[in-house]
Amino acid sequence: MTIRLATFNLLHGVPILGRAATDQQFGAALPLGDDELLKDAIRAINADVIGLQEVDVWQPRSTMAHQVESVATAMGAEHWLFAASVSGTPGEDGWTEGLDSQIHGSSDLGASLEQTPLYGVGLVSRLPVLRWQTIRFDPAPLRLPLMIPTQPRPRFISVADEPRSAIAAVIHGEFGVFTVATAHLSFVPGFNVKQLRQLRTWLADLPRPLIVLGDFNLPGSLPARITGFTSLVKQATYPSMRPTAQLDHILADGLPEASVRGKAVVHQLVVSDHAAVSVDLDL
Repeated sequence: MTIRLATFNLLHGVPILGRAATDQQFGAALPLGDDELLKDAIRAINADVIGLQEVDVWQPRSTMAHQVESVATAMGAEHWLFAASVSGTPGEDGWTEGLDSQIHGSSDLGASLEQTPLYGVGLVSRLPVLRWQTIRFDPAPLRLPLMIPTQPRPRFISVADEPRSAIAAVIHGEFGVFTVATAHLSFVPGFNVKQLRQLRTWLADLPRPLIVLGDFNLPGSLPARITGFTSLVKQATYPSMRPTAQLDHILADGLPEASVRGKAVVHQLVVSDHAAVSVDLDL
């Protein structure tokens, strides 16, 4: 059975490609996330399992959408989990670290959930998920300049780091179980390396094959060298309008080489400053 796995940093559903992102638009905040354009982008990827980063849930800036549920709806997927890294809105006053009680998924749909604005990571699967687990990483104690892909030229803003999260799912495939994990790591150099090593240790006892999807804020072959895993992506993914760097990765451990069906595909979509990337595997 050939399964498409993908990773996509959503930038909370903000339309970028095909729309001139000006300094004026990025003056105080990014434009609003667009839930319908996000769903269109997800349908274009057509993944069976997708890892999501920079995801909004019940945020005014993304029209109060639950973006993980929106992605699941667009995929026709029954299994999903959201893990909050931040309670509140990152970049605005008053946000705090996400709570364990703010981790929720498809099995909680009938529950009474407090609709606090949240931000974090998500994992969505068309295949049955046997179990979930999550981990959170502390933020770096630094502010650093972060590039914003405005037109006609990028500009930099000073940004404080935030807590980061990862999700792992043990999934039932045609040939047995396998694990998929997704993470969004710090943009602070060195701190993201520490988090990636923590992630590798956390995943050590989960079933193989293991596929790790995410925006690690680390370029090129560095994540594969740090983890000892195999990189399934060699292409640039950022910024989406003209990719020149690879920040988005798909890593594999314990995956037979014969399972990989062709090269990874980079999807330049209307939504986000990151391109999505997917790979087809026999699992």
